[in-house]
Amino acid sequence: MVYTKNDIEQLDRITRLKLINSVTGIKPANLIGTISDKGDANLAIFSSIVHLGSNPALLGFISRPKTAEVGHTFRNIQENGFYTINHIQPEFVKNAHYTSVKFAEDISEFEQCKLSEEYINNFKAPFVKESTFKMGMRFKESVDIKLNDTMMVIGEIESIIFPDKALINGDIDLEYTNGVGISGLNSYYSLKKIANYPFAKINELPDFTT
Repeated sequence: MVYTKNDIEQLDRITRLKLINSVTGIKPANLIGTISDKGDANLAIFSSIVHLGSNPALLGFISRPKTAEVGHTFRNIQENGFYTINHIQPEFVKNAHYTSVKFAEDISEFEQCKLSEEYINNFKAPFVKESTFKMGMRFKESVDIKLNDTMMVIGEIESIIFPDKALINGDIDLEYTNGVGISGLNSYYSLKKIANYPFAKINELPDFTT
């Protein structure tokens, strides 16, 4: 199968979305929890969250302001300054998927999709109680991407919450936390650890021929 640029442009919108959202491979599936200054909680699924740096500990995600649901997320982040990122587990992947529905602004995805708000240590945004791995984030800046009228929303990690047994020799075992991956618009995958290697150093290259 070969798709040229012209072929891609001729695809219908949904087919193109599924195709191009799949080409990077499996991505992390997360729920972003926010709350407005009126106290309306919001929850939305994202597959664009990326690591930007460890010192300071920064994560970014792509926001599309013209999409109603994502617009609620970014507007709440602007108003409140805080948000949460919650890994998705198989037990509630169906619930998480349907947070992508474009609910009205005053309708809570937590309530509609039967997920639980959780407020931890007075953090100013709701976590997903059902998630076994979650992070509290402080908004730092947004960077406009003019090519497609989106923005990179950048936040700093304020807290990380996950099971004690998931930390093994300094590494987080994502198979233990049972996180879910996503490809395209609606395909979900379980994660399985296949290997563990030491920190790569130039003077410790293995013999790849054996």
